[in-house]
Amino acid sequence: MIKRIVLLLFLGMFIFNCGSRKSTARKHKTTKTKTEHVVIAETPKNNQVVNADEPATIEPLRINSTEEYLARFGLIAQEEMRLYGIPASITLAQGILESNSGKGRLSIEANNHFGIKCHDWTGAKIYHDDDALQECFRKYNDAKYSYRDHSLFLTNRKRYSKLFDLDKDDYKAWAKELKAAGYATDRQYPNKLISLIERYELYKLDDEVLGDKNNRETKAIKVIAENTFEADEVDAIEDNSAKDNTTSTKNKEQEIKANKVTGSSTYTVEKGDTLYSISKKFNTTVSELQDMNGLTDNSISLGQELKVKPVVENTTYIVEQGDTLYSISKKYNTSVQELQQLNNLNGTTVSIGQVLQTK
Repeated sequence: MIKRIVLLLFLGMFIFNCGSRKSTARKHKTTKTKTEHVVIAETPKNNQVVNADEPATIEPLRINSTEEYLARFGLIAQEEMRLYGIPASITLAQGILESNSGKGRLSIEANNHFGIKCHDWTGAKIYHDDDALQECFRKYNDAKYSYRDHSLFLTNRKRYSKLFDLDKDDYKAWAKELKAAGYATDRQYPNKLISLIERYELYKLDDEVLGDKNNRETKAIKVIAENTFEADEVDAIEDNSAKDNTTSTKNKEQEIKANKVTGSSTYTVEKGDTLYSISKKFNTTVSELQDMNGLTDNSISLGQELKVKPVVENTTYIVEQGDTLYSISKKYNTSVQELQQLNNLNGTTVSIGQVLQTK
């Protein structure tokens, strides 16, 4: 009897141990191995603006002066010029004006240097009082994307298409066409851009991209040569007119089209003068004054005598085939309205051979 009880106990313990081992094995089989899911982010293309839906992480960029602004964004503006054909001088002047040299709220908090509003933008946004209260503006992870968006803004909108028919080194024409296309409502907008470009000599950045640093000076010399007559040439015209009536008619037309050259070839620096103010007075540039006078910087002194170019004054113009009042206004840096007032014109129609006052 005792042997039977011991045998049953032994069998019970054996069965219990087997069951425990199976349970442990089952647990091991059902345990899953943990793995990491790696997500590879796609790198944005260089010609695309980053506009991810998640809020942009902005690190405030502190810029203390316009010179510092130009040093930081000059190369970026030149690269945009190479890619999209917009003069770096124009882009930088707009950036300075729109962002207050990087010190405006939109540029600091949103890296938006051109005041570009949301429109169809799907990226991060910032709200700011502008023409109306709390308008929506685009927000960028980096200021360089603001420059890229500015390039795309101008190239992708039809109303700015005339800009790209202009010479890349003609910043004055670009400034005026931007206003004409409706980029800004401020009547002085073109003059403000031109003033900034000439004050900081931003046109030199355009020349570097175009690869012809003497091109601008060569063009200026050519224009003066084409529109100016030497004294002995005028005398020759008068002599020939007495001999030949046909030649006389042609020469009179040439005399009408000729420009008057006024002003002295030198200027004495007065109190309050700067190299920039003198360049404006004589219709030249700071760099040209520096070259003519061997100056290495903008420093001048009271009583200093500077070489300057005579002021070329355009007075009249004879309408040629293909001319319009608009094209003539562009040629003489004036407006259609001013030409109409000077010549008592009610409309914009002009005829070949018609003599127009330009000033």
